[in-house]
Amino acid sequence: MDGMPADTKTRTNPYLRGNFAPVRTEDDFTLTVEGTLPETLSGTLYRNGPNPQFEPRDDAYHWFIGDGMLHAFDIQNGALTYRNRWVRTEKWTREHAAGHALWGSWGNPVSSDPSVLGTDGGVANTNIIHHAGRLLALEEAHAPTAIAPHTLDTLGPIDLGGRVTAHPKFDPATGEMIFFAYADDDAPLSARISWGVANAAGELVKRESFEAPYCAMVHDFVITEHYVVIPVLPLRGDILRAMHGGPIFAWEPDQPSLVAVMRRDQGVGSLRWFKVAPCFVFHFMNAYEHNGKLIAEVMRYPTAPLFPLANGAPGEDSGAVLTRWELPLDGSTDSIRETQLDDLQGEFPRFDPRHEGRAYTQGWFAGQTHPTRGAITDTIAHINLTTGKRADYALPKGDAMSEPVFVPRAADAAEGEGYILAVAYRGETNTSEFMVLDAQDIPAGPIARAKLPRRVPFGFHGNFVAR
Repeated sequence: MDGMPADTKTRTNPYLRGNFAPVRTEDDFTLTVEGTLPETLSGTLYRNGPNPQFEPRDDAYHWFIGDGMLHAFDIQNGALTYRNRWVRTEKWTREHAAGHALWGSWGNPVSSDPSVLGTDGGVANTNIIHHAGRLLALEEAHAPTAIAPHTLDTLGPIDLGGRVTAHPKFDPATGEMIFFAYADDDAPLSARISWGVANAAGELVKRESFEAPYCAMVHDFVITEHYVVIPVLPLRGDILRAMHGGPIFAWEPDQPSLVAVMRRDQGVGSLRWFKVAPCFVFHFMNAYEHNGKLIAEVMRYPTAPLFPLANGAPGEDSGAVLTRWELPLDGSTDSIRETQLDDLQGEFPRFDPRHEGRAYTQGWFAGQTHPTRGAITDTIAHINLTTGKRADYALPKGDAMSEPVFVPRAADAAEGEGYILAVAYRGETNTSEFMVLDAQDIPAGPIARAKLPRRVPFGFHGNFVAR
């Protein structure tokens, strides 16, 4: 049904098999809803994820580098439709015209076609956000790509002064979008990190840079009302190593594990470095200031998953657990205190976005009730951060769950009053299913669901845009 070539299904690369494998069609479906979609739920859940257009040129293909494909679940008047489209980046367009892949994995010049050497092949495959009336597809190392909200047509890049990574934050009081970028220099995999601010109208009002001790993969960061927090953890990038056949990113725990903290009103001039025990963090839940401390909840790995060691040996297949970081702002110490909050391994933490950078009491994440090797999650977990109590909805073994996206019941609803939207993968039928759950009663399972006639490949992030 998905048009996937047979040889893709039998490849040894784990990121080209099962539900990691790409779908090769762009479709429009009207879905049949079981249960009842809430009357107040009107808008579109957009999701983004890697979906390579062609077979890779080398054996180093990784889940993180496939061409971006958008998936839109549109809810209107109790009806539900689905649409998917590739993001027409320059890379996608040039390869589409050639009829095969041109860029090597991670842009490696050794395995790239000579015609694209010296060019940057962005994929726009990681997140999709809405700010200042614009829908933007994002990834680690390029400018945002504007997307037409209904058709998912690609409109082109947006200039915010350079690269913008996949996890901007939004100040609910000012409407500002705060963002960062790592390796933000013309030199490949430099140690330069930038951060910036776009105002509520989408205009760039600030952008500045600083040097980190080394080039680290920095996927996410966090803000509070007055601070910006950027982790520099030892998943280190090295282009020379890659050109000699080694991994471009590798786990190097002997490098220092650091966290940069700056005041939003003072910027780089106020930069302080905090130390933390060796670990890796792909995603933060949220952060806030309390009693002279900066508090951040993170999904903490003891080592970086999905990546090898510097010598190319496989890394440890570690799992993340929700952990609280406490950073004293009074100068008494530069060490971060860590407290584990829960024991369920998981990823993709979310919360009520009306509390971005402010005190909050609850969150949701995708958990692993049936742990498997890799990043597959199968559970939606709701945790009360005050009491520590957790409530779960788990899929059967062999199924998988996407990131849970919270949608408030109404603009003035109490924190956490609303819905969780997610996409489940059903292993037995090799199809996917859209789900709506009551955010305050996760164990009850979906109050509405809709089956797709094919699967949605494993992706990364999404957001709901109200109509």
